Amino acid sequence: MSKPFIADHPLIQHKLTLLRDKNTGAKEFRELVAEIAMLLCYEATRDLPLKEVEIETPMAFAKTKVISGRKLAFVPILRAGIGMVDGVLEMVPAAKVGHIGLYRDHVTCQPVEYYCKLPSDIHEREVIVLDPMLATGGSAIDAIRMIKEKGVTNIKFMCIIAAPEGLNALVEAHPDVQVFCAALDEKLNENKYIIPGLGDAGDRIFGTK
Repeated sequence: MSKPFIADHPLIQHKLTLLRDKNTGAKEFRELVAEIAMLLCYEATRDLPLKEVEIETPMAFAKTKVISGRKLAFVPILRAGIGMVDGVLEMVPAAKVGHIGLYRDHVTCQPVEYYCKLPSDIHEREVIVLDPMLATGGSAIDAIRMIKEKGVTNIKFMCIIAAPEGLNALVEAHPDVQVFCAALDEKLNENKYIIPGLGDAGDRIFGTK
């Protein structure tokens, strides 16, 4: 079972404070989500393998390293996960991007699938699933299950804020999936929103509320 990675980097924590602020507008909110995703991606890709190559600098020949062979795919959970895509692609521009559409039924609080489009070679790739909020964990658990059904064996999950309930549920359902997040918050409220959280990430990203 992989231990969750909770980022404590000062840059991430500073940006997270701005992200939580209810007075932060949609444009700045989107920029902060992308920036935090970029910084988390740095941590999530720390174990990528390297191989040695020889290049010529303006001064001499040098033996140095490049990423070795492992192909990546990012899979945002719609719709809020889209806000993290630009940031991670800044770090890994050659990665492919799939999409999984899930929404939470407001009566049952269970995830409902409405869309799934993944790269045809997804089974050959390391996949990082993206969703800003890990609340109950239902959407993340279902999305990862769908990806595993395509033959993917190397999966990570990246979010900005997690609730203990969702993190525990995800780790129990998929103990082989490492979780990367910027903050572990206090709890879920009676409506299954993260407290203190930042509100509805999708609404704040797209300015729909």
